[in-house]
Amino acid sequence: MRVRTVTFTQLRAFALVAELGSLRAAAAALGVSEPAVSAAVTALRTDLGDPLFRRSGAGIVLTPGGRALAGHARELVRLADRTRRDVHRASTPAGLRVLASAACAEHLAPLLTAFAERVPGPGIDLAVGQTDVAEALGDDLYDIALGPWLPPLPSQSLEAVPFLRYRRVVVATPQHPLAGRRGPVTAQALGGQRWLTGPDGPDAGSAEARWFERAAGAQEQVRLGSEAEALDAARSGRGLVLALVHLVAEDIRRGALLLLPAAGTPVEGMWWATISGHGRATAAARALQRFLTTPDATTALLARPRRPNRSRPTVRVELWS
Repeated sequence: MRVRTVTFTQLRAFALVAELGSLRAAAAALGVSEPAVSAAVTALRTDLGDPLFRRSGAGIVLTPGGRALAGHARELVRLADRTRRDVHRASTPAGLRVLASAACAEHLAPLLTAFAERVPGPGIDLAVGQTDVAEALGDDLYDIALGPWLPPLPSQSLEAVPFLRYRRVVVATPQHPLAGRRGPVTAQALGGQRWLTGPDGPDAGSAEARWFERAAGAQEQVRLGSEAEALDAARSGRGLVLALVHLVAEDIRRGALLLLPAAGTPVEGMWWATISGHGRATAAARALQRFLTTPDATTALLARPRRPNRSRPTVRVELWS
């Protein structure tokens, strides 16, 4: 008698094939060979007695059985991943897991250091980049998310508090072609310019992302390693920047950069600290959320970087592409 077993490796492979539409894409996402994915899917077909999908000119088409399995596979893989994390966290001192948008994260180092000095612990794990905030918090991948406010998933409870209201303005060197214009700089004029941004461009869901879509049109974006690099490039005359006011105030005062009266500016936005609701948030996440609303946090967020005279708490950074 043959005992049939379905493994999480097979389910993970099939879930990705169903989501991405091809074995090759699933193999690339898993970092394995295409034959390995094919073998896993073949084993599932044999054990379940269903072809699961058929090939077509546009990729693959799931059978009714394949559609049913795809939904269950995603749920089971997610449960398996969460179980592994829970086991790991139970046996390992857990750091505070922070997810931050790229634009927000660039200014968090002094703030997180100030918080860690007040609340000693095993450290802070900071993930930087654009991902689905609601799903990441719902799957317990992170304890707190910092950046633009984004809506929760259906039936999900999130608690979000604002911690910084900011303003952005368009700046350029005095030699820029738009610098000599009188009156508001129109959206049409802005759309033909080269814009310098951080690695992810404007944060998804942010006020500046909406401004770019509405006011600057199909502009050329040059993405650099950070907003600080983008601002340095603007100082050398390489393009325009939608910059945080407090970072360019001194440049404008000295005349190194000029404030362009661009249509729709200044752009006012807000950064939020979001945690899971219904009592699911960790104590450390709630402590950080409270700290972010204090004057000390605002001072740390807006202060210039300084050299510490003692060892600093651990802040580990993970970058998402």
